[in-house]
Amino acid sequence: MTARIEDYALIGDCETAALVSREGSIDWLCFPRFDSPASFAALLGTPENGRWRIAPTDRNARSSRRYRPDTLILETTFETDHGSAMLIDFMPLRDNSNDLARIVIGLTGKVDFTTDFVARFDYGRTVPWVSQTEDGAIVAVAGPDRLVLRTPVPLQGADLHTAGSFSVSAGERVPFLLTYTASHLPIMASRDVETALADTENFWHEFASRCPPVGRYTETVKRSLITLKALTYMPTGGIVAAATTSLPEQIGGTRNWDYRYCWLRDATMTLQAFMKLGYYEEASAWREWLMRAIAGAPEQMQIMYGVSGERNLLEWEPRWLQGFENSRPVRIGNAAAEQFQLDVYGEVADAMLQAAMGGMPRHPRTRALSEVILPYLQSAWRRPDEGIWEVRGGAQHFTHSKVMAWVAFDRAATMSAQTGDRPDFVERCRAIADEIHQDVCQKAFDPALDSFVQAYGSKTIDASLLLLPLVGFLPADDPRVTGTVKAIEDTLLHHGLAHRYHTDRVDDGLPPGEGTFLVCSFWLADVYTLQNRYGDARRLYERLQSLCNDVGLLSEEYDPVAGRMLGNFPQAFSHIGLINTALNLARSSGPAEERAEAAGEAPKESEPV
Repeated sequence: MTARIEDYALIGDCETAALVSREGSIDWLCFPRFDSPASFAALLGTPENGRWRIAPTDRNARSSRRYRPDTLILETTFETDHGSAMLIDFMPLRDNSNDLARIVIGLTGKVDFTTDFVARFDYGRTVPWVSQTEDGAIVAVAGPDRLVLRTPVPLQGADLHTAGSFSVSAGERVPFLLTYTASHLPIMASRDVETALADTENFWHEFASRCPPVGRYTETVKRSLITLKALTYMPTGGIVAAATTSLPEQIGGTRNWDYRYCWLRDATMTLQAFMKLGYYEEASAWREWLMRAIAGAPEQMQIMYGVSGERNLLEWEPRWLQGFENSRPVRIGNAAAEQFQLDVYGEVADAMLQAAMGGMPRHPRTRALSEVILPYLQSAWRRPDEGIWEVRGGAQHFTHSKVMAWVAFDRAATMSAQTGDRPDFVERCRAIADEIHQDVCQKAFDPALDSFVQAYGSKTIDASLLLLPLVGFLPADDPRVTGTVKAIEDTLLHHGLAHRYHTDRVDDGLPPGEGTFLVCSFWLADVYTLQNRYGDARRLYERLQSLCNDVGLLSEEYDPVAGRMLGNFPQAFSHIGLINTALNLARSSGPAEERAEAAGEAPKESEPV
């Protein structure tokens, strides 16, 4: 049985990532990219679907762990009755090879260890040929893939596993190095593990050192920044939503999705997180990825793309995997990429404006983009769509989608007005924005509920309505907004955390049931800040902060009754929330104020943290 989601930690090289359990088992790893077929897939199956475990022989060994300060280097300490030892896990940045390194260090006494290496390519389906070279390296090959494992520990094959035993005493260090290469290439010489450790530590220290203080939330923000960097595909600047696929939104449920792709709706908040903290290189790389990905006909714009901008994300099911805690189906690819979701046009426009407001040079294709997208959107905004939650129960006139169409025209008008060279264009965008605004206020607000609703004609309350004040559609103190916030508090809060909507009351094409969606609670805290409800905002933020696991990572959702994480992990959107909400609380003009100010609402004075 795999560990709980919160029992995992992340290591990565800014091109792919692995999940390591408290027991020293790597249960998820895709080589060479985040979205490549997994070589270790025990997370979604059994150990026979691939894992690599290094752990004390003593099953009663106690473990604790931490990241080495300001790095993505994981240190797991094991204590037994006979001694203690540390397991260091990390992935060096690429230097012509894709490596994962592990070092076992004796601390006190003597500790006996075992290692169990189970390579399975193609998401746990393909058993490779395993051989040993003259210098003792273990080579696993199947089709295009090859893994090479080097260690001084003697290893033997048995029952399609490669295993070994060893002991460490105080001061001893035992290295392991796993290298992925294409099988048709020559086997590369091994890199020095200790040098790689020092280089990896220097890289992360330099990255983290640029993070400015954020009051009492500095360490949380810094850890979230490191996590966002780890979820970045460095060659292109794309940022995946999570390192995993198919971790369930309800244990045993079917809401299991592949999140190893890049979503456009993450763009604005990601840019704000990086820019507000001075990480302009990362912000620029993300914006460049965005502009390349969306190039083409506006009607073909997708909600998500591959890490290099790939559009073909066909969804399929590896039926040989039983799923995390028997949560089926496991899904590879994501059919939502083929949906029409109106809000992404607003997200792109908002991202361009926020980048300019943050001090980045205006992108040379910004004007051309607006001249292509906005004429299409002028009629497309009237269409129903699948919405922010990517429902599979049919298109509707979702309120959030219409609001983001308003954002597209509002931001285009603002950017053009700043240059002063297209007054007719500005006037036309303002007129369309006003038309959308009036349409939403007439059709999406329910006086009987004193709240906006999920979709035109609906009676459902939806947490995405919290974005209305956050994007400046209405002031945070507008009575319709305060009524909506109260309705969300009354109907969607569960043990103080927000659901997206009630899945048992809405036909979204799937069986009901999921945890509280953490980014919605961050949005609520941000709205509280705009409404000068600083005490409520701080209490909610610190509740969310307390949900992070022992190494500071947060998933997509949380079950407050069972007290456990749900959904893909670690989740970029959740860590963006940890950053931006902290900035909203800590600074007089945080991301929420700036986004509202972009639409003409004056920022409010904030309390110091």
